[in-house]
Amino acid sequence: MSDFHLQENTLIKAKDRHNTHSIKWDKFPNDVIPMWVADMDFASPEPIIKAIQDRVSDGVFGYTRADAELDQAIIDNAKNNYHWNIKANQIDYLPGLVCALHVAVRAFTQEDEGVIIPGPVYFHLTKAAELANRKIHSIPMQLLNDRWLPDMQAFADACADSKSKLILLCNPHNPGGTVFSRDELLQIHALAEQYDLTVVSDEIHCDLILDEDITHIPFASLNQDAASRTVTLMAPSKTYNVAGLGLAYSVTQNLTLKNKFNLARSGIMPDPNLLAFNATKAAYTQCQNWHQDLIKYLRKNRALIQQRLAPTQCKMGKIEATYLAWIDVSHLNLDNAEAYFLKAGVAISDGKQFGNPNFIRLNFGCSYQQLDQALTRLLKVM
Repeated sequence: MSDFHLQENTLIKAKDRHNTHSIKWDKFPNDVIPMWVADMDFASPEPIIKAIQDRVSDGVFGYTRADAELDQAIIDNAKNNYHWNIKANQIDYLPGLVCALHVAVRAFTQEDEGVIIPGPVYFHLTKAAELANRKIHSIPMQLLNDRWLPDMQAFADACADSKSKLILLCNPHNPGGTVFSRDELLQIHALAEQYDLTVVSDEIHCDLILDEDITHIPFASLNQDAASRTVTLMAPSKTYNVAGLGLAYSVTQNLTLKNKFNLARSGIMPDPNLLAFNATKAAYTQCQNWHQDLIKYLRKNRALIQQRLAPTQCKMGKIEATYLAWIDVSHLNLDNAEAYFLKAGVAISDGKQFGNPNFIRLNFGCSYQQLDQALTRLLKVM
């Protein structure tokens, strides 16, 4: 095993999740190491667990709404971490981010209109447009200075299509790991403004920035025009490992866009799980130390991947955010990457579901020891 010793006082605790009805772990036999779906193997922070326990002890689980304290926690998180000033009446609570993507496509486009999506990208952005029978402009992303960035000429051409109405952006990018800079976001904004396009920005990984010299910039925070045309989607689920609780939220500073989105979701999208309100409040107000330890842990895991891949033909760009590695395995000429690596005892996400079959996505939100073991298995067949 590579030389790395965890701090004894770290708040990050890996859990054995076998036989817990985990989608990630129970999908494959026990001898397979699951490194696929974006679900960490760390216990959630103690304040979140206690907040849920306190809510359960009340014993009544009727219809519940978010309170002003939760609104304020989200407002403070946006201001303190992203220098973004938002208001409570701009926040809408959702049962998940994926369903919000699907509703957004239906809210802001018609069947004969186009959706612009830089990719390879998390497949639900594309799937949301596909299932709604929208025209998809897939903007190829290129590796420039080890960072995945969209081809801006292709982006401009897609925006110029008179049928284009919506940009679906993923920032930080999944699976590429890029955190778009202000200048890069401003280039996209200039096109959105020129062609009067709505922007829906999936920013679910915004609290998983791994480099100290990089800051997440919400698209809507760029300027007043960006704020007026953007629906921002966020959630505590990836950062605090509470995806199963079912809560995300949108921030929409344009009342017309906000009303369109809420009209499209009316009657078909339920409110979040009541326990998730308490969990989210605890996440944003009491878990700063846990969050700092998580980032340190993920940095060590990222460094291990970089170290182990360095002597191989596998290439990987900079992972500026997320706990997901996007690895080029094109030299293997695989028809089915999932099946190939499954035979080696590791379950990965096949790149073709994101838009490029020459890659795999590897979830390193797990114990250092588990990651090291999985890499040993993978490298035997790479």
